[in-house]
Amino acid sequence: MSKSMICSCEDVTADDVRHAVSRGYCDVESVKRYTGFGTGICQGKSCLSAVAALLEQEKALKADAVVPFTPRPPLYPTELRLLASAPVDESQPPVGGVPQEVDVFPKGLRPTEPLPAKAKVVIIGGGVMGLALAYNLAREGETDVVVLERGYLCAGASGRNGGGVRMQWGTPALVELAKRSIDLMKGFAREMGINVWLRQGGYLFLARTDAVAKRLERNVALHNRFDVPTRLVTPDAARDIVPGLTMKGCVAASFNPEDGVIFPWPFLWGYAQGCRKKGVRVETYTEVTGFDVSGGQIRKVKTDRGDIACDTVVLASGAWSPEVAKLVGVQLPNEPHRHEILSTEPLKPFLGPLVSVLDSGLYFSQSMRGEIVGGMGDPKEPAGLNMGSTLRFVSRFAQALMEQLPHVGHVKVLRQWAGCYDVTPDNNPILGRTPGLDNLLQMSGFVGHGFMMAPAVAERMAKWMRTGESDELFTRFNLRRFSEGALEREDMIIG
Repeated sequence: MSKSMICSCEDVTADDVRHAVSRGYCDVESVKRYTGFGTGICQGKSCLSAVAALLEQEKALKADAVVPFTPRPPLYPTELRLLASAPVDESQPPVGGVPQEVDVFPKGLRPTEPLPAKAKVVIIGGGVMGLALAYNLAREGETDVVVLERGYLCAGASGRNGGGVRMQWGTPALVELAKRSIDLMKGFAREMGINVWLRQGGYLFLARTDAVAKRLERNVALHNRFDVPTRLVTPDAARDIVPGLTMKGCVAASFNPEDGVIFPWPFLWGYAQGCRKKGVRVETYTEVTGFDVSGGQIRKVKTDRGDIACDTVVLASGAWSPEVAKLVGVQLPNEPHRHEILSTEPLKPFLGPLVSVLDSGLYFSQSMRGEIVGGMGDPKEPAGLNMGSTLRFVSRFAQALMEQLPHVGHVKVLRQWAGCYDVTPDNNPILGRTPGLDNLLQMSGFVGHGFMMAPAVAERMAKWMRTGESDELFTRFNLRRFSEGALEREDMIIG
């Protein structure tokens, strides 16, 4: 192995980068995910240009193709306690943020091979939901499948979430789905050959009001019916689980030791790799521009790379699903809402579970790399496809985090980013057939928890599509329920 070091933070050598290129990871984004370069304390300041030059040398990609993936290292890594001192006007909604155009993708990265003229199934959306469905369809024997992603893999919510996976939900359907998903995640590394760093350190939910405490108590009984070992804990017992936690203003908590966190990116990459190995086409940088419809059926999906005739279309575009649905005249009730998140410099392991204050929407955990990763909802956030990052968020988050963990005030923030929740009126997904367009299947509206539900939902949806057997999941969460008023609200939403 060459000793020519590229990234001293992560011990990535030139040969590591060449090996990544030989495996087909040919752009900066891909190589970064494969090798881990640029994710340490320097955040790419010392190694990005070296990797870009090496890719040029290896003729992996033209130079202009790497521009969109240029990391933005912090100019001045700043302590949480300083960020907490920034003024916030809670009476005003958050606006703007940087960058403004993170979803503009260069044509230079577009695949050069033509799209297939026909496919049995076209899945719109290359996030975890669409890829998991494609993989499960292939496992069921259906490989004539094309997945269309308008950007790069991980460009949407699947690559922007905090990686939390939990069974603590408020409705039987989601408890059952989440439990199955975590079971599937346990075997993911073995099945896919990629480490997703699943760590079951539990979820600790904190309640600051009697109303939320009663909600936790009600849910514990529900969870136990499904053999989920959630238990109510006192504030003192919560402090035993997380030493240093103040529990300021908290009256109760619930804890399930089998919840956990996972690293989202390899999870997505594993599904994509599994799809390709089974013959499924995953087409990135391919945007859907319209549909051909006749006889109550979609006949073709139109894209900026050509048309694909198909038998079935699955809409799995997350927060972008309403925009795509409008192209075929379907009005969806879900709305995108920005949700911001950050990570800090790495620390020695000190935090077992993911902690969430349900009343404020604060959550934080410690990654396997040692970073504190957390986010917080903003009740003033307006609906819209906004993925800009704001000082307002880091200030609100730092204040709320230090209220519960004051000893982390000296820790510096390295990165922040934003993604979009895909919010429905009842906080439950939209699944199944579309009224009036029988071969358009819905798979969106998962609010902020699609990532953790994807393995189980995709498994059931693939079987339902292949066999045609009745499955109450696709009746319970059908699009028609919004016009019929048959809503079942999920209230264990963070943010």
